[in-house]
Amino acid sequence: MSEEFEKVNCLIIGSGPAGYTAAIYAARADLQPVIYQGLQPGGQLTITTDVDNYPGYPDGVKGPEMMEDLKKQAERFGTDTRWGIITSVDFSERPFKVEADDGKKMEANIVILATGASAKWLGLESEKEFNGRGVSACATCDGFFYKGKDVVVVGGGDTAAEEATYLAKLCNKVYLVHRRDELRASKAMQKRVFNTKNIETVWNHVTEEILGDFKGVNGVRLKNTQTGEEKIINAEGFFVAIGHKPNSDIFKGQVEMDDKGYVKTVPGTTKTSVEGVFAAGDIQDSVYRQAVTAAGTGCMAAIEAERFLSAQEVESSVSV
Repeated sequence: MSEEFEKVNCLIIGSGPAGYTAAIYAARADLQPVIYQGLQPGGQLTITTDVDNYPGYPDGVKGPEMMEDLKKQAERFGTDTRWGIITSVDFSERPFKVEADDGKKMEANIVILATGASAKWLGLESEKEFNGRGVSACATCDGFFYKGKDVVVVGGGDTAAEEATYLAKLCNKVYLVHRRDELRASKAMQKRVFNTKNIETVWNHVTEEILGDFKGVNGVRLKNTQTGEEKIINAEGFFVAIGHKPNSDIFKGQVEMDDKGYVKTVPGTTKTSVEGVFAAGDIQDSVYRQAVTAAGTGCMAAIEAERFLSAQEVESSVSV
């Protein structure tokens, strides 16, 4: 093989709780992991202000701070942490061929995919302005901060229905805003929404602007899709629940995925359809999407990767 390829034992693509945890375990197992952090080093938590539900932080922690802690811990055990993104992969045979955005080419014995998933946003400037200051895409993550307050949830599918019913247990009032006159959510989820007294469904409306000041969100300006009339809802929280997109485009045709682009793994494991390639975190999890579950699968991926390599070494020694 050409000398232009760098030999890498364990390549981790993507950072965040899954990637960094995989790196910690892989490094401690002497797998000499190399991690490419991607476009957003640390993942979605780097744009999250307060994290109150991750074990070990009794007073909460800032998302960027927690990611920096995980990164330093991985590096303490010898992880080679690199800036940049992976631009192409070839998983047709081991060692796997991978290329980074700086043109560096690598051959990896094992690969852990940890590129996560990104929330779909409405694309409003005010949405960006108040992200982390009243705007969220995760009720389970941030709902606690709005206990006893009024909030808005935007969306019409199962995700929006789940977010609204979850928030209804914590908040004073939940406005579920949908651009159509009926929800796309399953009948069971719709029934839960309609049977929850403090959820008010606002039909045929879209969000024009999220309102607020230096303290954060204090209202939402909506527009009626049929009449064009505008109205303002007073609320301190704004939850976008129009779905997530797994960051898996680069792996299409390389590993098996579901119809939404989430990488399929063998149930109870992080093993993908390709031996020696593992997937951890939100790239393979469309259900929980939590930092702690992502970290858990990162741990699993590293342990399974180490066992895979050990089995390969045994097979090689037996065949000699």
